[in-house]
Amino acid sequence: MLFGLDGVEIGLIIVFLCLFGAILSGFPVAFAIAGAGVISFAIIAGLDSAGLLIHQAVDTGSAAYNALIAKGLHPDAISVFRYPDLPRYDTPLFPQGWEVAMDRNISFVVNRMNERVLAGQGIETLLAVLMFVLMGITLERSKIANELLTTMARVFGPLPGGLAVSVVVVGAFLAASTGIVGATVVTMGLLSLPTMLRNKYSPELATGVIAASGTLGQIIPPSIVIVLLGTLAGDLYSAAQENRAQLAGCSDALTYLGEAAVVSVGTLFQAAILPGIMLAFLYGAFAFVYALVKPHKAPPVAFGASSGEAVPRRETLTWFLFVPLAMIGGAVLAGYLNIAGSQSVTVDSYSDSSPAAVLRTNVSDQCRESMIDLHGQEKWDLAVAQQQAIEAAGGAVASKKLTEEEIAGARADKIAAAPVISSGILTAFVLLGLVLSVARGVSPSSDPRPLLIGAAGVALALVVDALFITPLSSPGQTYMRLAIPLAMTLYGCRYAMGLLGRNELLRVVFPPLVLIVAVLGSILGGITNPTPAAALGAGGAIMLAAFRKLQEENKSGRLILWTALAIVIMILAGTNFDLRINRADVPFEDWVAFIIAQGAYHFAMFGILYGCWVLWRSAVLPPIVRETAKVTSMVFTILIGSQLLNLVVISFGGEHYIQQFLRSFDNELTVFLIVMLVLFLLGFVLDFLEIIYIVIPIVGPVIYGGTFDPKWVTIMIAVNLQTSFLTPPFGFALFYLRGVAPAEVTTGQIYRGIIPFVLIQMAGLAILWFFPAIVTIVPNLLPN
Repeated sequence: MLFGLDGVEIGLIIVFLCLFGAILSGFPVAFAIAGAGVISFAIIAGLDSAGLLIHQAVDTGSAAYNALIAKGLHPDAISVFRYPDLPRYDTPLFPQGWEVAMDRNISFVVNRMNERVLAGQGIETLLAVLMFVLMGITLERSKIANELLTTMARVFGPLPGGLAVSVVVVGAFLAASTGIVGATVVTMGLLSLPTMLRNKYSPELATGVIAASGTLGQIIPPSIVIVLLGTLAGDLYSAAQENRAQLAGCSDALTYLGEAAVVSVGTLFQAAILPGIMLAFLYGAFAFVYALVKPHKAPPVAFGASSGEAVPRRETLTWFLFVPLAMIGGAVLAGYLNIAGSQSVTVDSYSDSSPAAVLRTNVSDQCRESMIDLHGQEKWDLAVAQQQAIEAAGGAVASKKLTEEEIAGARADKIAAAPVISSGILTAFVLLGLVLSVARGVSPSSDPRPLLIGAAGVALALVVDALFITPLSSPGQTYMRLAIPLAMTLYGCRYAMGLLGRNELLRVVFPPLVLIVAVLGSILGGITNPTPAAALGAGGAIMLAAFRKLQEENKSGRLILWTALAIVIMILAGTNFDLRINRADVPFEDWVAFIIAQGAYHFAMFGILYGCWVLWRSAVLPPIVRETAKVTSMVFTILIGSQLLNLVVISFGGEHYIQQFLRSFDNELTVFLIVMLVLFLLGFVLDFLEIIYIVIPIVGPVIYGGTFDPKWVTIMIAVNLQTSFLTPPFGFALFYLRGVAPAEVTTGQIYRGIIPFVLIQMAGLAILWFFPAIVTIVPNLLPN
């Protein structure tokens, strides 16, 4: 063996050196990865043909190997790492010759491009990358960060380390709206760094907090990292659990686990919410504590007074705290007492089938023992008892079509149990009431009469709902009966929006906040998947950028506002009315709703096109489109190139060799800790895209094939990959910041400044390690 190493080990070293050299060459990374795959394969093929690369494979015909098989061990569980004394024999890396391996690689890469890039199941999810990139770049070009930084500096500046805390808050806000690390770091570096240095802030703290806050977009949804990881994690987890079930002697993962082995990008977005907020809190807490310990390096800074009205504390507590709490608490209490809730009287035309046992019990002996080890004897006994009860009752009862009388009886039961107030109406008017309350708190000295009219509309709407709207009321009847209360409420809200616009913080934060809530709310609430939500975000970002551009030009943005209203009307019509006009009998109100929805749709499309035209004539849209195409092309080219590099590693057995090494450890915590350490070290030299598409497919079958929750595993990886932007020498956030930092800020100061934030990242990983519920609690509470 060459250098006393196995041929597979030398092959892996060659692949890594080629990849490292290709990245250092300065050639575009997207093409360097594919080039590294071609060059490394050529070198390995040449050495293998010369007889220099020898792999010592386990002799599957030996008596020792067959003895292990006779004990019930699966062939995949037998390796030289776990059983180093097994007889082995020498074999070339390419037993059939490198020509056959190359032919297979070419055919496989074509198949993988078709499955993962062009027409696979995950292509719809990958389209969200394009939409989120477009959304982020559009918002970044709309200069939203400029006003956010100015406003937050006024809010937090007087506190110790207030400027640093404001940078963290803006970084978290931009992460949830743009998610583009480079744009965020550059923008905050240009705007905040000179201000912080001018106010005697430590260069290390200033540069560290800007670089770290800019990377929050990699973990706070909508995160491109989570989208890309999610498309891989779903396939890896499903395949790994199927393999785990086979090793356990079961037919499939559903039988072994008792549930489907699935994980979606939407679920991962839910799981990433609390870890992202936690990291932002840790960054801000460090800046605040640092300022308390060393006040001369992060002094408080007082900016000019806000343009808003000075509000007494009593008014602030009343309208910002007590009244909102009373409205929200009242709504929650109404739901708890069944005064408010769903008034749907829809009845399924088929009966429910009888519930099955919690676990499948008709399994082999080996599978039974494995399932008892996994679920416990108590749960297995429960499943056996449930199955015996089902069989004693004559077997499982299949679902059957209900008769008209049974359907009518079920509908009557639902009507009798329906609450008096619809939860949808209650929620909508409570939200409108919150707008009125906040507006009153912003400007207590303004004329309260329009707000009182709006509040009366809210109360009247709830009274009308309780007295005149029943579960049998049609959507058209509901809207007609709520017309007057809704008009009164909207009249008050229109006046309230004018008051809210006087407050600088609300004027800056509210528009992008609405967009964030619309996008993330639809995903986290289980209403839609990430791709349609990303499209909504992209369209909303274009409209927001166009509105801001019109304001800069002192022109009316009323058409953009009407477009937003048209989208709301379109959504309301689609969710409350049956717009299928090809039915045999279409009610008049559905025809009216269809016509209104069609009109709103065409007006909304016109408004979005108008927004595009506004951005195009002001020379904003062309760079947005170019940058979006550039970033998206880079992501997909790296995806294609990484497939080629992965196939090279697979062709000489490198992937199987690494997986055997990891599976040789008995403790899966040890395995995952090794993988996390390797990912952290690779982050010093590789970008997150290369790690996701090159390393994760290799180690994924092992780390996703254990007992760990796949959501926790994926978020831990995402937080770990976030540090790749901060770790020198190839931390991209450091490069971005170095490019815009003043000359008096040295590279050494930037590197020293980032050290505590890298340590905070590691502390965050430790917190998630010991408290995994931080990741899993939100997905367990929200619908998936």
